Amino acid sequence: MPAALAFRGALRHCAAMTSICDFAATTLARAIGSGELSSRDAVEAHLARIADRDPQLAAFVTVDAEGARRAAQTCDAAPAPVGPLHGVPVGIKDLTDTAGLATTYGSLLFRDHLPAEDDLVVARLRRAGAVILGKTNTPEFGFGAVCTNKLCGPTRNPYDPSLTSGGSSGGSAVAVATGMVPLAHGTDFGGSVRTPASFCDVASIRPTPGRIPSPRRPLGWDMLATHGFLARAVDDLELALSVCAGGDVHDPLSTGVVNDDRPLAGRPRIAVTPDFGFAPVARDVRARFAAACEALARVGDIVPSSPDCGGAIETFRTLRAAHIANSYGELLRTRRDELTPTVIWNIEAGAKLSAEDYLNAERRRTTIYRSFRELFRRADFLVAPAASVFPWPNEVSDVTAIDGTALETPIDYLAVTFIVSLVGFPVLTLPVRREANEPPFGIQIIAPPGCESRLFAFGRMIENELGFSHRRPKLP
Repeated sequence: MPAALAFRGALRHCAAMTSICDFAATTLARAIGSGELSSRDAVEAHLARIADRDPQLAAFVTVDAEGARRAAQTCDAAPAPVGPLHGVPVGIKDLTDTAGLATTYGSLLFRDHLPAEDDLVVARLRRAGAVILGKTNTPEFGFGAVCTNKLCGPTRNPYDPSLTSGGSSGGSAVAVATGMVPLAHGTDFGGSVRTPASFCDVASIRPTPGRIPSPRRPLGWDMLATHGFLARAVDDLELALSVCAGGDVHDPLSTGVVNDDRPLAGRPRIAVTPDFGFAPVARDVRARFAAACEALARVGDIVPSSPDCGGAIETFRTLRAAHIANSYGELLRTRRDELTPTVIWNIEAGAKLSAEDYLNAERRRTTIYRSFRELFRRADFLVAPAASVFPWPNEVSDVTAIDGTALETPIDYLAVTFIVSLVGFPVLTLPVRREANEPPFGIQIIAPPGCESRLFAFGRMIENELGFSHRRPKLP
């Protein structure tokens, strides 16, 4: 059914405008751009959904209702659509600067922080016509397995509010899953869009580092952290990336992204691995992943295979600790009492590293990267679980063991996702089909750097043919 007819039908049969909240960002953009729906109506519907759902779930740190209404009015007054996201409500993770709108980084230290300028990714979203409804919750500075901080949270899982939504883009995942926004921004260091996407039954994209520039990043060649997006459908992720991608001279990574996006030819070759040969993964997750692989065999040729990831856990631990200590060491020295225990642990982990430790980790990282490259000589995609465990109670701050086996550090449960961050390959996350009594679970679909279009094409295929797609939560 065309978008315009769908909206006319929805609005005719629903007295409440909150039905608008169930439409995808691409559908909303078409309807608003064609005049079938006003941006103001879309914004009011999503603000009403936030007012209804967020007191229970705590997805938003800040809601900018008046700013969103002004932006919607500007869109509605424009003689033509201002961009591909014309009038569409979005959420921005509260690690990312928004001009004149509180940006706390999840920390008491910045509770009154009002940035003077937008981060580039936010500026590009606005130029594309997006209307920012507010800032979504995150652990302090993005470091934490549970999406909570001293300002807000915990952000509760919409499928079971007693459980975690995942760190650190849990606010964005919950906002999307419950229709508070159709599209939300996130960031991903070791799995921070992918884990919440898996826990909350939504899709996510972590693109090739540099695809979305970060011109104010202090370490210009650091590719561990990237911007990304969460949505309920692959098309929305592709639309969001299309308006935010493109080089910037102040981001050296963004000028060197190699585009190797050849279209798929014939039946895809799908390498699958439950653990990359090293990651701790729960037995029940392995079972769900095996079932997902059986379904994938209907659309591609399955090749059980994994790159050689020897030393990956130690490598990521070292590089991550060094980056965090460099970025936040001064805060630990001067404001320790105001930081959360998780942030303190993360900073202290890098305090004793030497230059030799760091360079040895980079050497191992290079070897692992080349092993990934070799794998893609015989496969089009690599598929793995998007989380090593299912969501756990909000009262439990860290994953310390899997299936009774203790983990050495609080970040080791992320090994199944941080290996992809380590090598910088783009990854699409999709929820798999599940029974009514099963918790949400997602898979990572990985492609070579620069191959996002190929990822989206394959994602659409399995979304449509296998039903690997979002299922709306039933909240009381």
